[in-house]
Amino acid sequence: MKLLPVAPLLLLLLTMLEARPKPAGEPWLCRTGPLDIVFVIDSSRSVRPFEFETMRRFMIDIIGNLDVGPNATRVGVIQYSSQVQNIFSLKTFFTRADMEKAINSIIPLAQGTMTGLAIQYVMNVAFTTQEGARPLHKRIPRIAVIVTDGRPQDRVTEVATHARNAGIEIYAVGIQRADMNSLRAMPPLEEHVFLVESFELIQQFGKQFQDKLCGVDMCVEQEHGCQHSCISTPGSFYCECNPGYRLNMDGKTCSQCGAGHVDLVMVIDGSKSVRPQNFELVKQFVNRIVDLLEVSPDGARVGLVQYSSRVRTEFPLNKYHSADEIKKAVMEVEYMEKGTMTGLALKHMVEHSFSELEGARPLSYNVPRIGLVFTDGRSQDDISEWARRAKESGITMFAVGVGKAVEEELRAIASEPVEQHFSYSADFTTMTHLVENFKLNVCPEEGKGVTEIRSPCECEALVQFQTNTVAILQSLTEKIAQMTARLEDLEKQIANKK
Repeated sequence: MKLLPVAPLLLLLLTMLEARPKPAGEPWLCRTGPLDIVFVIDSSRSVRPFEFETMRRFMIDIIGNLDVGPNATRVGVIQYSSQVQNIFSLKTFFTRADMEKAINSIIPLAQGTMTGLAIQYVMNVAFTTQEGARPLHKRIPRIAVIVTDGRPQDRVTEVATHARNAGIEIYAVGIQRADMNSLRAMPPLEEHVFLVESFELIQQFGKQFQDKLCGVDMCVEQEHGCQHSCISTPGSFYCECNPGYRLNMDGKTCSQCGAGHVDLVMVIDGSKSVRPQNFELVKQFVNRIVDLLEVSPDGARVGLVQYSSRVRTEFPLNKYHSADEIKKAVMEVEYMEKGTMTGLALKHMVEHSFSELEGARPLSYNVPRIGLVFTDGRSQDDISEWARRAKESGITMFAVGVGKAVEEELRAIASEPVEQHFSYSADFTTMTHLVENFKLNVCPEEGKGVTEIRSPCECEALVQFQTNTVAILQSLTEKIAQMTARLEDLEKQIANKK
């Protein structure tokens, strides 16, 4: 029987399968570590009953060799045709027996083939923390295995790109009539695309696919170049840095960022336009910022405020004293919904969040005060007065906008120079790059008061802000001197007339 273009790859995987050690009586389990994996199964009308039964066996065989459990690998299954149906989510079952029973109970939908719609569901629902996916900051691979037998009736390229940008690895498995161009449009890597000639071969292919998914430690197989730690994922790897270090832009080397003495309050938009799944992304964004800091009572202090039609302090600056405590508290924050009163939030931040009562250090200590305001839309109240008061009170303001955020408002919130203190992203799923924009600016300048602050990070924005402020003060001093001289001349003229 002749195989289609992936025959050499399948033969290689078959060799790996036969060569892998499997002690008698012991199941072979995935060596890569914990995964969040969702199977996306085509149940369109073109899939005949015996073919769908083969798909069931494909999933069951793979799950049988996964180390499933709440702290190990979590599995979800959805089927799709002209609609998408959740069979079970990542949080539903934690035993292989329960999963197998649910898979055997699936009734095919038998309609069209809307693969793009299925990928959209995977991104917006299946891999959310509400459905059981672990938070992105835990770096547990999110894997979608899409099995299809036909040409999609909708567009997949754009939505697949969004899914990958959201941190989802896609494996595309095409069977028999599947369109190779559509398959290749889903994953970015050729080695994540498979084509099997017939349904009769898919069970045999499932055993080989397990090796591709689980069998290779990529940190051992290739030169990774990670300065500190290499973390293997299916078909790839990523680098991690030791505590107290951050990963550089090259993705491999690490450097120490001493964002030490700083009081940082983040003010996040919890209005109804954000939507629950995007609010989870906002919380992950907040925790990425926390990862930049050296949190401690004498180092960086962090507070969090959420606003909608009202304002709520989630935790003040003096509540938590470690990054882990803060990140845990952030993920437990409940979404408010309702309106967008950004001006009210700024007022709350100025009057309460940076008070000594809530943990801000006295101004005489010269510990930089930084406010980071996150919004996704136009404010329903005026922001100008409290944006101005915030900056006049010595708070360095950063504005982060997403989606329908108004640039004019972001600029009004941001400190000078404005271009270095505001950022914008069109989409919540692509806003991770804003962390890179922020990380150089969050480091405090060297203090000159009671507390001496030294940082190895380059803090060009705050230094530039200080330079501009000194220049403005010098100009004002000169104008006051000129006015004083004019007043003295007027007084002399009045005295002479008397």
